Amino acid sequence: MESDAIDLCASGDLVDSALAVPFDVVYQGQTCRAFAIRYQGQVHAYLNRCSHVPMEMDYQPDRFFDLTGHWLICSTHGAMYQPQTGACQGGPCRGGLVKIAVDESQGVVRWHTAHNLKPVEY
Repeated sequence: MESDAIDLCASGDLVDSALAVPFDVVYQGQTCRAFAIRYQGQVHAYLNRCSHVPMEMDYQPDRFFDLTGHWLICSTHGAMYQPQTGACQGGPCRGGLVKIAVDESQGVVRWHTAHNLKPVEY
């Protein structure tokens, strides 16, 4: 199945280990929040859903990085995730974050649909 690329933001909107860019998706039939971040120059995106309990993770709007800028942290449970992979590295975990495919070219970041991941229809 071929995926569609959906424009998300300008490349300059994502700064290393800083604020995320949020967006809405339909994942397995449910509308949920997702977020894109930049870490060590690369863009990554995930569902905004802790693997311990499916709650949104940001401790303030669009803030996911811990104070070191090297881990994504769940504000509710303290679970820590690798920014590059979404793998859980500490705290209460039941797997990792759900990764969303992204690409970046010509100054634009795009996310990609999948069989279980679609854009929200308004």
